[in-house]
Amino acid sequence: MSERRVSAPDIDPANKPKGPASYFPSIEKTYGLPVQHWLDIAADQLGEGRSHMQVVESLKTEHGLGHGHANAVVAYVKAKLAD
Repeated sequence: MSERRVSAPDIDPANKPKGPASYFPSIEKTYGLPVQHWLDIAADQLGEGRSHMQVVESLKTEHGLGHGHANAVVAYVKAKLAD
């Protein structure tokens, strides 16, 4: 894995996040790993030149994420890398 390109946000339970980050608590609960794990995978694959949908498919088929969760992870990473 490369250096951390995108850091997971600090989520305040009192203020529900909007956008892709709104999925992160559910992702952690469903898959039992911190969202940072998934962000790192997505950032590495995007850094290798894979497209958004290629990374979504990888997260689904190789790692067992649902489509919505995988898409949220990739969308978040892409937005942060574009900043």
